Amino acid sequence: MTRTICVFLFALMPATAAADLEVFACEPEWAALATEIGGSHVNTFSATTALQDPHYIQARPSLIAKVRRADLLVCSGAQLEIGWLPALLQKANNRKVLPGSNGYLEASSYVSRLDATGRVDRAQGDIHPEGNPHIQTDPHNVAAVAKALGEHMMSLDPENAAIYAAGLTDFLGRWQDAIEVWEAKAKTLRGAKAITHHKSWVYLERWLGIEEVANLEAIPGLPPTATHLSRLTKQFEGGGADFIIRSPYQDARPSEWLSEKVGIVAIVLPLTVGGTEQAQDLFSLYDDIIDRLLMARNHE
Repeated sequence: MTRTICVFLFALMPATAAADLEVFACEPEWAALATEIGGSHVNTFSATTALQDPHYIQARPSLIAKVRRADLLVCSGAQLEIGWLPALLQKANNRKVLPGSNGYLEASSYVSRLDATGRVDRAQGDIHPEGNPHIQTDPHNVAAVAKALGEHMMSLDPENAAIYAAGLTDFLGRWQDAIEVWEAKAKTLRGAKAITHHKSWVYLERWLGIEEVANLEAIPGLPPTATHLSRLTKQFEGGGADFIIRSPYQDARPSEWLSEKVGIVAIVLPLTVGGTEQAQDLFSLYDDIIDRLLMARNHE
């Protein structure tokens, strides 16, 4: 009943001709989340697309201009954007969105990060001492970030605080309903074993009860080597995994080569919104991930 009232109030609230908040998101999932909460009252922009590795982009002049105009900056954090975000912030010189300000939100700081390590040794490859930053692969994490994001939006734009509050309540209600559907649908995935290209899926694996048994990358962030792939061929020639997972921006050749050698199906999962033709918003993102996993699990 409460959710119905909030949706009704959200629909009745007048829309303005222009957005009231300029939101700069480092990744598409956070741009999509801001739109879910704020609707026409936010203008969102994502610095990366689902077909780009968010670790590695250039601090282009167009991005600097976007940061300069932003009221709110939302990024995954945990050093995912360390190679380019500091340069953007420095060159944009927008105090409203600097770390420590109310206009800066590090999404991963609102969840329990996995794989945190105190050791920092670049010889180990692309590691994140503060924890794995790919938190968006667990919808429960998205809900936690949504609450924080909604609070920031209300604080930054108090005139429209009621609109953001209603939008947040509406989203969280629909999101919880969707989570229940996804979890019921994905029950048969519990206990499945996955080989992944990169450690991008640890939160998804924890959520669905999938075991990660190997990575195609011998050193995180570096391309799979022939020696490592040969080692994996010997390890999995008799089975031992249900699927090989890669993201859309990762090279298909290693996973397809291993798939052909050992007979384990290779699949592409959208890591964020826009990663596949089907994953066009936050809800369809998870729909597509689970559908693709189930299809691969049932592959003969």
